[in-house]
Amino acid sequence: MHADNNRKGRIVHEWDFAATLADMELLMLGLWNTLQVFVLALVFGIPLGLGLALGRMSRIPVLSQVCLFLIEFFRTTPPLVQLFWFFFALPILISAQMTPFVASVLTFSIQSSAFFAEIFRGGINSIDKGQWEAARAVGLSPLNVLRDIIFPQAIRKILPPLAGQFITLIKDSAIVSLISIQELTFLATEVASTTTKVFETWIIVGAMYFVLCYSFATLFGHLEKRAMRTRR
Repeated sequence: MHADNNRKGRIVHEWDFAATLADMELLMLGLWNTLQVFVLALVFGIPLGLGLALGRMSRIPVLSQVCLFLIEFFRTTPPLVQLFWFFFALPILISAQMTPFVASVLTFSIQSSAFFAEIFRGGINSIDKGQWEAARAVGLSPLNVLRDIIFPQAIRKILPPLAGQFITLIKDSAIVSLISIQELTFLATEVASTTTKVFETWIIVGAMYFVLCYSFATLFGHLEKRAMRTRR
């Protein structure tokens, strides 16, 4: 069969995952580096997103318009372009060096914050305005209203889009390989090159991304169901 296929000009691929699995430690290092960028982007991006959302909802016109511009700007420009801005252009403007890792975290913190801002704003606005008025009527400060009344209700509604943004952030982080961050896709390229097992390497990498993203989807699904039970 192998000889017949060769005579017909077909390329026969002999599947062998052993060589790729032998470099699994390298792929796990790449996954660890991917998670570092992801987690730090969340640590900075979520609070910044909440700040942008509250600023966007502010009654101060200048603050609201500035936050709106930042949200729309970073939502509508590609993350790859933003990455190049922060890595190549920003160091020139501020006359300082920018490491690839810092540029990556900065890019995804700011880029994701714009999406988090709209998720938070949508969740907060979904709460009936009468609850704001009732809370203020009993003397609660705006911060207490948000923390104790509005946000606990809004969190149930923002869980699904929040999960989607988490997964998108994990997948988009692959572009940091373009500035030599040794994350999963960067090291997968090296493994595929050295082992010559391109298909096998990318199948394993795809499975790693699937497990990671599916885990987050399952976690948020569990949290959403729990929130719905609590509501009842």
